[in-house]
Amino acid sequence: MSFLDNDYREIITKAVCGKGRKFTQATHNVSPSHRPSSILGCWVINHLYNAKKKSDDTVEVSGSYDINIWYSYNDNTKTEVVTERVTYTDTIPLSVKDDNTLNDEYDVIAKVLQQPNCLECKIANQGQKIIVEIEREFLVQIIGETKVAVKVDPDGAKVADDDDDWDFELTDDELSDVNPDFLDEESSKES
Repeated sequence: MSFLDNDYREIITKAVCGKGRKFTQATHNVSPSHRPSSILGCWVINHLYNAKKKSDDTVEVSGSYDINIWYSYNDNTKTEVVTERVTYTDTIPLSVKDDNTLNDEYDVIAKVLQQPNCLECKIANQGQKIIVEIEREFLVQIIGETKVAVKVDPDGAKVADDDDDWDFELTDDELSDVNPDFLDEESSKES
Protein backbone atom coordinates (compact mmCIF):
# COMPACT_ATOMS: atom_id res chain seq x y z
CA MET A 1 0.00 0.00 0.00
CA SER A 2 1.50 3.30 -1.05
CA PHE A 3 0.57 6.42 0.87
CA LEU A 4 1.49 8.61 -2.08
CA ASP A 5 -1.38 7.53 -4.29
CA ASN A 6 -4.77 9.22 -4.39
CA ASP A 7 -6.55 6.52 -2.36
CA TYR A 8 -5.00 7.51 1.01
CA ARG A 9 -4.36 10.61 3.08
CA GLU A 10 -1.99 10.87 6.02
CA ILE A 11 -3.34 12.62 9.11
CA ILE A 12 -1.11 13.73 11.96
CA THR A 13 -2.92 13.50 15.29
CA LYS A 14 -2.44 12.87 18.99
CA ALA A 15 -3.27 9.37 20.14
CA VAL A 16 -2.74 6.99 23.05
CA CYS A 17 0.70 5.49 22.40
CA GLY A 18 1.14 3.60 25.66
CA LYS A 19 -0.86 2.22 28.58
CA GLY A 20 -0.05 0.68 31.91
CA ARG A 21 -1.80 -0.35 35.09
CA LYS A 22 -0.53 -1.15 38.57
CA PHE A 23 -2.13 -2.29 41.82
CA THR A 24 -0.06 -1.68 44.96
CA GLN A 25 -0.39 -2.75 48.58
CA ALA A 26 1.77 -1.00 51.15
CA THR A 27 2.28 -1.38 54.90
CA HIS A 28 2.94 1.64 57.12
CA ASN A 29 3.95 1.78 60.78
CA VAL A 30 2.42 4.68 62.70
CA SER A 31 3.69 5.71 66.13
CA PRO A 32 0.93 7.27 68.26
CA SER A 33 1.72 9.47 71.27
CA HIS A 34 0.04 6.97 73.68
CA ARG A 35 0.09 3.18 73.89
CA PRO A 36 -3.09 2.13 72.01
CA SER A 37 -5.71 -0.11 73.63
CA SER A 38 -7.87 -0.57 70.53
CA ILE A 39 -8.36 0.78 67.02
CA LEU A 40 -11.64 2.65 66.51
CA GLY A 41 -11.23 3.65 62.87
CA CYS A 42 -8.80 4.41 60.07
CA TRP A 43 -9.24 6.74 57.09
CA VAL A 44 -7.01 7.75 54.21
CA ILE A 45 -7.57 11.32 52.97
CA ASN A 46 -5.91 14.19 51.07
CA HIS A 47 -4.51 12.09 48.23
CA LEU A 48 -2.33 14.10 45.82
CA TYR A 49 -0.25 12.73 42.93
CA ASN A 50 1.47 13.54 39.65
CA ALA A 51 2.86 11.39 36.87
CA LYS A 52 5.76 11.66 34.44
CA LYS A 53 7.30 9.45 31.81
CA LYS A 54 10.45 7.95 33.28
CA SER A 55 11.79 5.79 30.44
CA ASP A 56 10.60 4.31 27.16
CA ASP A 57 8.54 1.71 28.96
CA THR A 58 7.70 3.12 32.42
CA VAL A 59 5.75 5.96 34.03
CA GLU A 60 6.47 7.15 37.56
CA VAL A 61 3.56 8.26 39.77
CA SER A 62 4.62 10.21 42.88
CA GLY A 63 2.11 11.12 45.52
CA SER A 64 1.13 11.49 49.13
CA TYR A 65 -1.83 10.93 51.44
CA ASP A 66 -2.75 11.30 55.11
CA ILE A 67 -3.52 8.29 57.29
CA ASN A 68 -5.85 9.20 60.18
CA ILE A 69 -6.20 6.61 62.92
CA TRP A 70 -8.73 6.97 65.72
CA TYR A 71 -7.66 4.85 68.68
CA SER A 72 -8.37 4.43 72.37
CA TYR A 73 -5.73 4.35 75.11
CA ASN A 74 -5.44 4.21 78.88
CA ASP A 75 -7.48 0.95 79.04
CA ASN A 76 -10.11 2.29 76.61
CA THR A 77 -10.92 5.35 78.75
CA LYS A 78 -9.60 8.04 76.35
CA THR A 79 -9.40 8.47 72.58
CA GLU A 80 -7.17 10.33 70.18
CA VAL A 81 -6.60 10.68 66.42
CA VAL A 82 -3.08 10.32 65.09
CA THR A 83 -2.30 11.59 61.56
CA GLU A 84 0.67 10.59 59.48
CA ARG A 85 1.59 11.96 56.05
CA VAL A 86 2.85 9.22 53.71
CA THR A 87 4.70 9.75 50.42
CA TYR A 88 5.10 7.10 47.74
CA THR A 89 6.50 6.50 44.26
CA ASP A 90 4.97 3.85 41.99
CA THR A 91 6.83 2.83 38.83
CA ILE A 92 4.23 1.60 36.35
CA PRO A 93 5.38 -0.49 33.39
CA LEU A 94 3.71 0.18 30.03
CA SER A 95 2.06 -3.07 28.96
CA VAL A 96 0.88 -1.55 25.67
CA LYS A 97 3.38 0.56 23.75
CA ASP A 98 3.38 1.98 20.22
CA ASP A 99 6.81 3.13 19.02
CA ASN A 100 5.44 4.86 15.91
CA THR A 101 5.35 8.37 17.36
CA LEU A 102 6.65 11.37 15.46
CA ASN A 103 8.67 12.99 18.26
CA ASP A 104 9.71 12.54 21.87
CA GLU A 105 7.16 14.94 23.36
CA TYR A 106 4.49 13.15 25.36
CA ASP A 107 1.58 13.98 27.62
CA VAL A 108 1.08 11.64 30.56
CA ILE A 109 -2.37 10.99 31.98
CA ALA A 110 -2.73 9.14 35.28
CA LYS A 111 -6.13 8.01 36.49
CA VAL A 112 -6.78 6.57 39.95
CA LEU A 113 -8.70 3.30 39.64
CA GLN A 114 -8.56 2.68 43.41
CA GLN A 115 -7.98 5.61 45.77
CA PRO A 116 -5.63 4.79 48.65
CA ASN A 117 -7.79 2.79 51.02
CA CYS A 118 -7.24 1.10 54.38
CA LEU A 119 -7.39 -2.69 54.15
CA GLU A 120 -6.39 -3.42 57.76
CA CYS A 121 -5.36 -1.42 60.79
CA LYS A 122 -4.03 -3.25 63.85
CA ILE A 123 -1.86 -2.77 66.90
CA ALA A 124 1.64 -4.25 66.56
CA ASN A 125 2.69 -7.15 68.80
CA GLN A 126 4.72 -4.93 71.11
CA GLY A 127 1.75 -2.57 71.44
CA GLN A 128 3.55 0.72 70.77
CA LYS A 129 2.93 1.02 67.01
CA ILE A 130 -0.05 0.73 64.71
CA ILE A 131 0.33 -1.21 61.46
CA VAL A 132 -1.78 0.01 58.52
CA GLU A 133 -2.17 -1.84 55.22
CA ILE A 134 -3.12 0.38 52.26
CA GLU A 135 -4.11 -0.44 48.67
CA ARG A 136 -4.11 1.81 45.59
CA GLU A 137 -4.31 1.34 41.81
CA PHE A 138 -3.43 3.54 38.84
CA LEU A 139 -4.00 3.50 35.10
CA VAL A 140 -1.55 5.58 33.04
CA GLN A 141 -1.68 6.61 29.40
CA ILE A 142 1.01 8.16 27.19
CA ILE A 143 -0.35 10.56 24.57
CA GLY A 144 1.95 11.23 21.61
CA GLU A 145 1.84 12.63 18.12
CA THR A 146 1.42 9.95 15.45
CA LYS A 147 0.44 9.54 11.84
CA VAL A 148 -2.58 7.60 10.60
CA ALA A 149 -3.54 6.71 7.05
CA VAL A 150 -7.13 7.17 5.94
CA LYS A 151 -8.59 5.68 2.78
CA VAL A 152 -10.28 8.26 0.60
CA ASP A 153 -13.47 7.34 -1.26
CA PRO A 154 -12.72 8.18 -4.92
CA ASP A 155 -16.41 8.70 -5.62
CA GLY A 156 -16.81 11.19 -2.78
CA ALA A 157 -19.27 9.10 -0.80
CA LYS A 158 -22.58 10.68 -0.08
CA VAL A 159 -22.81 11.96 3.47
CA ALA A 160 -25.92 10.76 5.32
CA ASP A 161 -27.70 14.09 5.14
CA ASP A 162 -30.59 12.96 2.98
CA ASP A 163 -33.85 12.63 4.91
CA ASP A 164 -34.58 9.44 2.98
CA ASP A 165 -31.75 7.75 4.92
CA TRP A 166 -33.58 8.25 8.22
CA ASP A 167 -36.67 6.54 9.55
CA PHE A 168 -39.05 9.25 10.80
CA GLU A 169 -42.12 7.10 11.37
CA LEU A 170 -43.84 7.62 14.69
CA THR A 171 -44.44 4.71 17.01
CA ASP A 172 -47.76 4.07 18.76
CA ASP A 173 -46.20 5.20 22.07
CA GLU A 174 -45.11 8.51 20.54
CA LEU A 175 -48.55 9.06 19.05
CA SER A 176 -50.24 8.41 22.41
CA ASP A 177 -48.11 11.23 23.94
CA VAL A 178 -49.39 13.83 21.44
CA ASN A 179 -51.78 16.36 22.99
CA PRO A 180 -54.54 17.00 20.40
CA ASP A 181 -55.57 20.22 22.21
CA PHE A 182 -52.08 21.74 22.05
CA LEU A 183 -53.00 24.47 19.55
CA ASP A 184 -56.13 25.41 21.48
CA GLU A 185 -54.08 25.79 24.69
CA GLU A 186 -51.48 27.98 22.94
CA SER A 187 -54.07 30.32 21.41
CA SER A 188 -55.84 30.74 24.78
CA LYS A 189 -52.51 31.74 26.40
CA GLU A 190 -51.99 34.48 23.79
CA SER A 191 -55.45 35.97 24.38
